Amino acid sequence: MTSIDFYFNAADRLQVACRLAAKALGEGRRMLVYAPDADLAARVDKLMWTWPATGFVPHCPADDPLAADTPVLIGRSDEVPPQVPLLLNLGTDCPPHFAAFERLFEVIGLDEAEREAGRARFKLYRSRGYAIAHHDLAAQHG
Repeated sequence: MTSIDFYFNAADRLQVACRLAAKALGEGRRMLVYAPDADLAARVDKLMWTWPATGFVPHCPADDPLAADTPVLIGRSDEVPPQVPLLLNLGTDCPPHFAAFERLFEVIGLDEAEREAGRARFKLYRSRGYAIAHHDLAAQHG
């Protein structure tokens, strides 16, 4: 069963997404960043080219010919790339394909609408019996 990690109180969701992708990369694990909105996918793509300041997170679209050899993928649909155990959700809703992954990462920002959508996703996962870990980013940095 998929284990789920909620990172909440994120001052910058996309920066947290890059940090989690870089951590997965450092552990030699592949990750799909689910960004169903085209603008959001473009913003996370751009940030990954410049984050961290001393490098970048190697990534490409999930449907790119180089996807099989790239550690971090950005996907806008519900495709499940082979040998990608980690899913990071940047969408408003539960990713339709999350159960196909070992772990799901949810990053919740400070915006009230985002928090409300995050609560709804949390309730859905909990109602289905998923193990959920909580990480308060404000507590870690404040």
